[in-house]
Amino acid sequence: MQFFVHYFLHLIFPAFVAYFFFKENWKNAWFIMLATMFIDLDHLLANPIYDANRCSINFHLLHQYWAICVYIVLLFFKKTRIVAVGLLLHILTDFQDCIWR
Repeated sequence: MQFFVHYFLHLIFPAFVAYFFFKENWKNAWFIMLATMFIDLDHLLANPIYDANRCSINFHLLHQYWAICVYIVLLFFKKTRIVAVGLLLHILTDFQDCIWR
């Protein structure tokens, strides 16, 4: 069930958010939100790269608290708002994984 919830929140839920909050250009907004998953490239710096029992929050470089604060600041600027929403949805998705453990 955790696997389903995780990937639903990563792939499908951003489409709903894009549609309801960025209606005029929702497909582009959804694509941008999906592109924010590239912050997971910081997993390549970890050893091992994937650990099913590891909480990503405050472990990986772009999942640390200081980075989350930057993502929140990005919400306040119109040009970076969609990116910020995608990054924060990503962080919330990874956070719910920590709760499952």
